[in-house]
Amino acid sequence: MEKNNLILKTATVFIAFIQFGFAIYLFFAGHNAPGGGFVGGLMTAAAIVLMYMAYGEAIINKVLPINYQTLIVIGLLIAIGTGVGSFAFGEPFLSQTFDYFHFPIFGEMELATALFFDLGVYLTVIGVTMTIVLTISQDRA
Repeated sequence: MEKNNLILKTATVFIAFIQFGFAIYLFFAGHNAPGGGFVGGLMTAAAIVLMYMAYGEAIINKVLPINYQTLIVIGLLIAIGTGVGSFAFGEPFLSQTFDYFHFPIFGEMELATALFFDLGVYLTVIGVTMTIVLTISQDRA
C-alpha cells in the first residue's frame, strides 16, 4: 500500500530549490566568508537526500544518473590537482593566487585558485555523503 505523500513531494520541490541555491551561495562565499566546498557539499547532499526520501530511489536515479563513487574520485583529483598545480609556478603545495576578471553579465569579479580547490572538496563531500546514505538505505539486515 503506497502512502499519499503529495504534501512531501510538493514541499520538496520548493525546499530542495532553496537548499540548492543556498549551497551555491555557501560555495562561492567560502573564500571570503563562512562557507566553502565542505558546507556547500553537505547542503547539496541534504537536498539530494530529501529528493530521495520524497520521490524514491528509482525515480531520482533516473533524474540524477550520478555515480557518487566516481564523483569522489573526480573531486579528489581536482583538489589534489590544484594543490600540485602550484609546483608548476615554483610555489609551495596549496599556494593560491587571485586576479580580477571582467565578465559580460557580472562585471568585474575576483577569481581565486582556492575556488578550484573548493570545487574538488565540494564534489568529494557530495560523493562521500551520498555513498554513505545510499549504502545505509540499501542495508536490509
